[in-house]
Amino acid sequence: MFPQWKLIFQKIRINNLIIILFGVLFVALVVGFMGDSCVVDNFTITNEISSYEKSLDPELCENILEKIDYYNDMCISEIEILDCG
Repeated sequence: MFPQWKLIFQKIRINNLIIILFGVLFVALVVGFMGDSCVVDNFTITNEISSYEKSLDPELCENILEKIDYYNDMCISEIEILDCG
């Protein structure tokens, strides 16, 4: 084989290896973040609580209470129950 072709094939192999490594890293990060849904749920509930404090909508409060109950059952940390009264 010609020396020029060897250099071209080496570059292609290195580029493919880099693309594969970045793909594996991306998949690992996505699985890592999606695997721990308690963090995402906590963030979502906290944002909904701040929305409720601004609007004081009783229906929204009931929805948040259901999410808090589910979160407290499924996750180690607990969120304080809201008083919708």
